[in-house]
Amino acid sequence: MSVNSVELPEALDVLAVGAHPDDVEIGCGGTLARMVQQGLRVGIVDLTDGEPTPLSPGPEVRLQEAQDAARILGVHVREILPLPNRRLFDCFETRVALASVFRKFRPRLVMGIADRTPMASPDHWQAMLITDAAVFYSRLSKWDEFFPGLPVHRIQRQIWYPLGLQTLNHPAGGGAFVSDITETLSIKIASIRAYRTQFPPDKDRVFRLVEGQGHMLGASAGFVAGELLISATTLGLTNVFGALCHGGE
Repeated sequence: MSVNSVELPEALDVLAVGAHPDDVEIGCGGTLARMVQQGLRVGIVDLTDGEPTPLSPGPEVRLQEAQDAARILGVHVREILPLPNRRLFDCFETRVALASVFRKFRPRLVMGIADRTPMASPDHWQAMLITDAAVFYSRLSKWDEFFPGLPVHRIQRQIWYPLGLQTLNHPAGGGAFVSDITETLSIKIASIRAYRTQFPPDKDRVFRLVEGQGHMLGASAGFVAGELLISATTLGLTNVFGALCHGGE
């Protein structure tokens, strides 16, 4: 498919946004892996390369870790934008950069970070603001000067995934629900372990947190493991009994 001489790749069903490589894996990696198993085309976009960090020798290593993690999850596309780590801010330019990715890959569903992450990177909160704005910018017509050759694209649904592992609170939204990752929790953990420079042995507690939270959330919904997701808009059911009593998805 081409628009104004720009060749567009095959469209994605789902595109998950993180501030840094490893955010998406920690927040919703199990859900993405499950979506891939269900035959959906899934992608990840990281707003920054996450560098510098204390134990990484450089961006090339972090990039390889990100690609290894994407391969473990089975996602079809991973893009890393050249925005600055530690200095990520919601502004017009960052909104356009992400909205351009949305217009390029034309996802039906966008997943982004939910709210602030106390005691962690402020980039996460900025990423949420950028994602929310980019979802809107993606569908705006008569703005071709900022999106040359990229068609207008309306995203059908938006979901937030919490990253605050050290808080019991979760952000308000249109409806919180637990995604069943019973079959993919091990894949999620493996994808996080791909970031060897970020999670050395002395940070093993991160894996205990992720696994413990996954089992707790899953048990609360009748699964072995789960991830908390929050719809940006009100969720509606056409078959209440079927959804609640027969495992409807």
